[in-house]
Amino acid sequence: MTSNQVPFGAAILRSDLLSRKEAAAYLGLSEQTLAIWKCTGRYNLPYVNVGRLVKYRKADLDAFIERNLKSA
Repeated sequence: MTSNQVPFGAAILRSDLLSRKEAAAYLGLSEQTLAIWKCTGRYNLPYVNVGRLVKYRKADLDAFIERNLKSA
């Protein structure tokens, strides 16, 4: 089996949920900053708990960017 083949019975799912690391990179922040925002509620940035993991929807990140867009 080559590296690009999917094993029989396995499904490839594309999720719009980003890890904290991916969300931080998308926003240009550190992971620690997102962790602090989550704990303190400093910004209204929705997140999803998946077990112990924290995930962010790309649509919510885009909305956060739009809400915080400042014009000159």
